[in-house]
Amino acid sequence: MTLPRDTPGETGASAPSAETDRHGAVVFDVKRYAINDGPGIRVAIFLKGCPLACRWCHNPEGISPRVQKMYAKTRCIGCGECVEICPIQACELTPDGIVTDHSICLRCGLCAEACPALATEMSGHYESVTELLKVIENERPFFDQSGGGVTFSGGEPLLFPEFLTEILDACGRLQVHRTIDTSGLTSTRTLLEIAKRTDLFLYDLKLMDSEKHKQWTGVGNRRILQNLETLAKTGAEIQIRIPLIKGVNSDADNIEATAVFVAALSGPRKDVRLLPYHNLAGGKSAKLGQTYNPEGMAEPGEKDLARVISQFAAHGLTAKVGG
Repeated sequence: MTLPRDTPGETGASAPSAETDRHGAVVFDVKRYAINDGPGIRVAIFLKGCPLACRWCHNPEGISPRVQKMYAKTRCIGCGECVEICPIQACELTPDGIVTDHSICLRCGLCAEACPALATEMSGHYESVTELLKVIENERPFFDQSGGGVTFSGGEPLLFPEFLTEILDACGRLQVHRTIDTSGLTSTRTLLEIAKRTDLFLYDLKLMDSEKHKQWTGVGNRRILQNLETLAKTGAEIQIRIPLIKGVNSDADNIEATAVFVAALSGPRKDVRLLPYHNLAGGKSAKLGQTYNPEGMAEPGEKDLARVISQFAAHGLTAKVGG
């Protein structure tokens, strides 16, 4: 399959049609022995493409739905192997390291294969449902012992409804626990169809004010909140996840609004998990040729975490730090 390419700095993604068919999707990571992506020991499969562009995103390589070239100048030894092997001379060795002409680069991956220092890598590759099921089945002994399963994350996995439908149905036949980690920004119809095949949703809530949500993620949150309310009414098992960032959403007003909203959701009280911000994504952004600007964002302190946990408790909700 030939995949579309993109240029450094591209953010946000609508549902891609050429990236996926009914039998596969573009994956940028498969994490085995995952313990923070749902119950037990799991396989976490990260699908490439997201309709949000959160400024703090710790997986910036998952935002674009397209194959991307990542280059770490600090690892480059200046051997020129990538320059020699490039079929269209898109790579050039300069005093500043390897410079790639992204307007002509084929993203064929030959430069990454040739790089002895692993300074160049390709983010994103096509995986079929059949190929991924083999990975999942190989891990079943760990699932059976720990109560684990498979988690589809991203990016935003709900951008790939046909792929998800097929692989979730297959996992159901295998009696493998199925978790979806989502921002909730999709059509309500898609969400409800996937809910029929999902055992647990890890549902992200970032900001309650829609304008602030748009400022920090590129989109408003009206559909995200409506979808969460609709999903809760189906009786689906939902864990609320909040990426907690000082200067963005850890303030008392936003947490109070969040607690009120979550407490009012239909069904049993929802678990709340707080995921403190870290700036480790800066290195990934540099590899993508993008600028990472953490201005205004900071890790919440112990007092911040204690206050947030207390605010949720006041509404009958249990909030814990970590996934």
